[in-house]
Amino acid sequence: MAAGPGNSAGPSALPDPGVAVWEWQDELGWWRPYRSSVCSFIEQSFQTLLMKGRRLSGTWPVSGSISLGQADASLAPYIIDIQSLTQFRQDTGTMRAVRRHVFQMDSAAGQGVVWEWQNDEGGWFPYEMNVCVYLEQAFTFNCPQVDLGPFGYNYTVDFVAQTQNNKTTGYQRKIRRRVDSPYPVAMTTGPAHAGPTCSCQQCLLNSGSGPITTRYRHSMVNLPGSSSGMQGAGRTAGFGSSLPGFLPYNKPTMTGARSMPRLNTHSTGATLQPAAVGGPSPSHAVTPKGVSVPKLPVSMTRPSKVSQALAGASSSPEEVVKKYLEELKVPPADEDCIICMEKLAAASGYSDVCDCKGVKPESVGRLSKCNHAFHLLCLIAMYTSGNKDGSLQCPSCKAIYGEKTGTQPSGRMEVSKLPDSLPGHEDCSSILIAYHISKGIQGPEHPNPGVPYTARGFPRYCYLPDNPKGRKVLELLRLAWKRRLIFTVGTSSTTGESNTVVWNEIHHKTEMNSNTTGHGYPDPNYLDNVLAELAAQGITEDCLSS
Repeated sequence: MAAGPGNSAGPSALPDPGVAVWEWQDELGWWRPYRSSVCSFIEQSFQTLLMKGRRLSGTWPVSGSISLGQADASLAPYIIDIQSLTQFRQDTGTMRAVRRHVFQMDSAAGQGVVWEWQNDEGGWFPYEMNVCVYLEQAFTFNCPQVDLGPFGYNYTVDFVAQTQNNKTTGYQRKIRRRVDSPYPVAMTTGPAHAGPTCSCQQCLLNSGSGPITTRYRHSMVNLPGSSSGMQGAGRTAGFGSSLPGFLPYNKPTMTGARSMPRLNTHSTGATLQPAAVGGPSPSHAVTPKGVSVPKLPVSMTRPSKVSQALAGASSSPEEVVKKYLEELKVPPADEDCIICMEKLAAASGYSDVCDCKGVKPESVGRLSKCNHAFHLLCLIAMYTSGNKDGSLQCPSCKAIYGEKTGTQPSGRMEVSKLPDSLPGHEDCSSILIAYHISKGIQGPEHPNPGVPYTARGFPRYCYLPDNPKGRKVLELLRLAWKRRLIFTVGTSSTTGESNTVVWNEIHHKTEMNSNTTGHGYPDPNYLDNVLAELAAQGITEDCLSS
């Protein structure tokens, strides 16, 4: 069985020496594996530093740095500082967290198997290695479909159709299985100390999952190996029982990139995935079996005058949250709060960081529309760490309460009519949308307040058929623009540039007479897909009549 993503055991706990995979954390909080050749260089250099440190001092931690340019010329600006487990970009000052994970030699990493998804421009990007290992095992056991929800992704993967499917919008992307060089054989990272895993560098390197505290717990009902994780008739009992090591892992934070320790953000050349917002590594809970499970971290920032203005009212976070739920006198005994990973019958895991004197740590509420229950303090913490616009989104089913707004920079949207028809819509003329956004300075709602952002490729031209459904999409896009949901400031999945204006999960057709990149016509499902994506942002036909 492949090594589980949250396993706190070091290499000595594995039946074989295992293979080492080094990964870096992007600004959204997702882990990106270095290529196997780069990992081999990092692992060899790390072992050299380890032996040198033992000879000189015989103590932990190991000090020293590794220049990635020696493994790959394109990574010349990057250095890994082993003592702090940080990747540092010398020309910009960007800092990224780094980790080392050990997987068994018969896992995907040991065989050099990497699973990848295709972006809108046709480029291929790898999943984090935990997901690759899980996908490979499912593929080996001929499972037709798996759910990546326990890993923090809102996707299912269909092995038959070779697609990744967004569970909310239904949008599909291609996936593929690629075989590369195996990752390097791992070597011991030093003698294990007695006692529980802690936050020392040795435990961080051995586990790859960070320190573990004994305060938090989580039920084991949502593991990928459970009945809800595998779908279809091809699922076998043997496969289901072989997966308890795979745990929910690295769910994204609700703070975006604001808490990442960097001066500026640029890509290392590794690839990005279309995840929701994320942040630094979560702290971990411990199950009765000693397996670590992440607790969703929330950075409690004081609301600024500008962010309070975004809400359009002076309502406090407590007032906003209470407006959308009903407090329960008796919380469900067997349900978990998926935000803090505590039982609802227990106190909120964020009672020590959320300063709300009027709310008790054990207070529980049920959202009015979807009926999902959470600790009040957890919902307040989630709301406070977000846009604070007076709306709330259920972290379980994504139902939106209130009017959701985004962080789109200022600009203008222009619409005109064209006499020409679009391929697949020859019975009507077409609509041209032009988006204009200029470079500027990030506000308090953006990842790096006060830092300049770029606006590449503007004006951007997009096309719709001038038929009833196309005109309906146009009106909904106008509303999405008004609510600042079309664009955001982030990292480009095409160029890797950070602090730039990027699309915000509402797909547009930017080709008129061809479909060479997948962003053109004909596409018989596009209008339905974009309507679903708009609905996921709270933009529906009902909004037009209100």
